[in-house]
Order: sequence, then C-alpha cells, then structure tokens
Amino acid sequence: MKAENRLILAHLYVAFAALAVGTTFGLLQTLSRAGAITMPVWFDYYRMLTAHGVLLALVFTTFFIVGLSTYAVYRTIPRRNRNLVIPWTGWWVMTIGTVMAAYEILSGGASVLYTFYAPLKADPWFYVGVALLIIGTWFVVLDFLMQAGAWKAEHGREKLPLPAFMALVNFIMWFLATIGVAFEVVVYLIPWAFGWTNGVDVLMTRMLFWYFGHPLVYFWMLGAYLIWYAVVPGMLKVPVFSDTLTRVAFILFLVLSLPIGIHHEFMDPGIADKWKLLVTFLTLAVVIPSLMTAFALFATFEEYAAKHGKFGFINIVRALPWADPMFAGITLAMILFIFGGFGGIVNASYSMDILVHNTMWVVGHFHVTVGGPVALTFLASSYRLIPALTGRVLRFPGVARAQVWLWFIGMSIMSFGMHVQGLLGAPRRTANLTYGGIGVAPSWELWAILMAVGGVILLTSVVTFFTVLIGTLRNPERDSEAELTFAPSRPGDEPPFALGRLGVWAAVAVLLVIVAYGGPVYQHLSQPHFNAPGMRTW
Repeated sequence: MKAENRLILAHLYVAFAALAVGTTFGLLQTLSRAGAITMPVWFDYYRMLTAHGVLLALVFTTFFIVGLSTYAVYRTIPRRNRNLVIPWTGWWVMTIGTVMAAYEILSGGASVLYTFYAPLKADPWFYVGVALLIIGTWFVVLDFLMQAGAWKAEHGREKLPLPAFMALVNFIMWFLATIGVAFEVVVYLIPWAFGWTNGVDVLMTRMLFWYFGHPLVYFWMLGAYLIWYAVVPGMLKVPVFSDTLTRVAFILFLVLSLPIGIHHEFMDPGIADKWKLLVTFLTLAVVIPSLMTAFALFATFEEYAAKHGKFGFINIVRALPWADPMFAGITLAMILFIFGGFGGIVNASYSMDILVHNTMWVVGHFHVTVGGPVALTFLASSYRLIPALTGRVLRFPGVARAQVWLWFIGMSIMSFGMHVQGLLGAPRRTANLTYGGIGVAPSWELWAILMAVGGVILLTSVVTFFTVLIGTLRNPERDSEAELTFAPSRPGDEPPFALGRLGVWAAVAVLLVIVAYGGPVYQHLSQPHFNAPGMRTW
C-alpha cells in the first residue's frame, strides 16, 4: 500500500471509530428521552450527550474531511517522494487530543455538551485535548499550502486543479475559523479550568465559540461539496458543470461563512440589535452559493439524462444510476439538505429565531444538516474511497444500497420528530420530557417516540455500513484499478486569474469579520462585565 494511502486511511479509521461510538450514544439518548430506558447514575444523560456531540460533530467530521481532502490534494497534485512528516504529525496531535477529550467526557469530568463555552466548567485536560485536536489540523493546512505552493512553482499562472482548490479553500476557511476557538480555549478556558484565574468572561467565550461554530457547518458542507461538484459528474461520465461557477461558490463560502456566527446569539442581551441585523443579512447571503450548488448539480443530472435520451423532470430522475450505492447515498443526502436549508433560513431570521431558540427545532435542524447531506455523503463516498485506498473490491453492494436508504429514512423520521417537538415548545439540552410537570409536556411524548424510532433505524444503518466496511477490508478479491475519480473540467472553461488569488479572498473574509465582530466586541469590552467562577450541573 502507498504511504499516502496509509495516512488517509489512518484519518478514516479514527473517523469511523468516532462514528460507531457516537451513533450508539445517539440511540441511547433518543431512547432515554422517550422514556424507553433509564440511564444509570454512573453514565448519565448529559455525559452521553456530550460524547455524542463531540465525537460526531467534531471528531468524525474533522478526521473524515482531512482524509478526503488529503486524497483530493495528493491525487490531483502528484509528486514523487512526498514528505509526509507534517501530515503525520497532524494526525498524531489530533488523535492524542481526541483521546484526551474523550477520556475526560466518558470519565465524567466534562459534561459540558458539544457547545463547550462557559459557564459550564470541565476538567482542564478536556480543554487541552480540544486544543490539540484543533492545532493538529493546522499541520494539515500547512501541508496543503506547501502542496499548492509546489504546484504554483512548477506551473506558474496555471489554475490549481479543481479538487485541490476546493480542499485548500475549505481549510483556509477552517484555519481562520479555528483561530477563534483556539483563542477561547487557550486564553480563557484552560487558565480558568486550572484555577489560574478567578473567573471567565462568559459572553466573550460564547462569541469566540460561535465565531468558530457556524463556519464549522460550512467546513462540513464544503467537504461534502467536494464530492458533489467533483466526483458525482465523474460517476455520471460528464464534465464538471462549470469550473468557474464552482470556484466562485467556494470563494463566496470562504468570504461569507466567517462573519455570521453571532446569529447563534440573537437572544444574548449583550449584543446590540444593529449588529444582529447586520449578521442576519450576511447569513442570508450565504444562501446564494448554496443555490448555485443546487443549480449546478441538477444541470449535471440533466446533462447525464440527455446523453441517454431522457428529458423532463420525472424521466431525468428515473435515468439516474440509483443502483450505485454511492450515487444513491449522495443524492439522498442532497434531498435532506433541502430541508436543512429551509430550517437554516428560519434560524437566521431574527424574528423567527425567537420562536424556535433553544428548542428541539434547533436539534432537528442540526441533525438534518450534519447528519443528512454531510454524514450520508461521507458514508456513501466510502464505498469507492475505501476500495481506492486498499485495492480491495467492495463487498455486499446490496447491503450498501440498503444502508444509504436506511440512513435517509431514519434521519428523516428522527429530525421530523425533533422539529415538531421544537414547534410545540419542547426544550433542548434536557434529559427528559417532564420539564417540571408543565401542562404542555405530554404533547411532546409522541414525537419523542418517533424520534427514537428514527434513532433505531439510524443505528441499524450504521451496523450495515460497518458490515460492508469490514467485509471490504477483509475481502481477498483485489482491484488494482479501483479509484475515487474526479471529473474533468469542461474544455474552454477557464476561470479568471483573480479567482486563484486565495490570499486576497482570505483578506476580504478577515475584513468582513472585523466589520461584523468589531462592534460587538468593542461594545462588550467597553461596558461593565463580571467574570463567572464556573459551575457543574452534573
């Protein structure tokens, strides 16, 4: 096996381990909340909730995107005797940080939930582990910049290959976003948790976390978009719909995703309404590259169907290769994203967000976004990525087809139950549905049961995924030509040189961050505020 493939597989294996543990905890959560089981005192609901969120939203996604993006960069920027010291260093730092954070959660020292800002206070080594996980990814950013630099040195003004361009844009955005959470953890949370300071500025930790927390969503999405834009057309044997459109969309995500995290703080009283209004406009602007993506993808489907003499919406849908588990999973993921996008518009609208804030609606939206288009795309793409890395033939393709449909059905049912609970006023971050015995609580029970049913189907999907994965890894049948291939750009589609000036676009993104955050930060620091000593509710 190539040394590069071993590096990529190392990231994927950690991602899959986090998936297995995290989804198991997710099922236990839904059963516990529906009243079907009672969690023991030594492993309470909030410990399980924190582990579920951190392992899936942070660990699974980050390791998989690093592995997938490394594959894209290395395959499209081939080099002899590539030095892998830097990326392997990143893997070790990320993995050590993950183990440290997971241990603190499972041992009961860090039930601070996935949103680990103050005033909930974890054991200090949890924050050290989180810091290492983040810093480890910076080695990946450095590696990608070096690969792109080597390409530029050899090819001058020639455009960077599209898959490498998409991966690099995503990790530039990721690096800029993680500066905020790294600052939060290193400057505020670690000294506070070790007792080196008397308290912590709660609102500042929230702003720093959400400065990272919402771009994190686009880090997930751009990982999936790399597959949607560059791999799906290759599967259909058509060129990328538009190389230029793709680069414009990714640059818009880079520029617009960073300054909008404050829309998670619409209910925070320490931020003036004018800044929340500005962030609302910026957040809705991100809809533009999402619509561009939808247009490009359906145009790709239409071009494929036209090659086979099929026209009209129904005939186009029927013509698509649904028997391919990777294609079916990715397309079902796209359908889930339609509902996730609708919920995102609600959350980004100041007046509507008031109605759903801190309810189960938010949890439903979160799951139908990261659990829908992102996770399902990643699982489905593994059906070609793993054979490409190991040279082994995919086992049990019929089971793989069942897996993607089970995930789609389970996620649809579970997130629907969550959304309805939210509209009925059910709060998030609660271990049960009684909520002090208020009269409306019984109306939530049916939807909590529906949520649990979806959770059971999802875990079944995960079991079938690992059946296929393990079967493939143990398959003696080899295929030396197995590849996850990227579609070529359309002849004559030459994007303007300015689109390749990623340093300039990163500077524009930073400028927008200063505009969006400068006012709220100045307002907060200029007013009297008090540090919190921290608390534990577990």
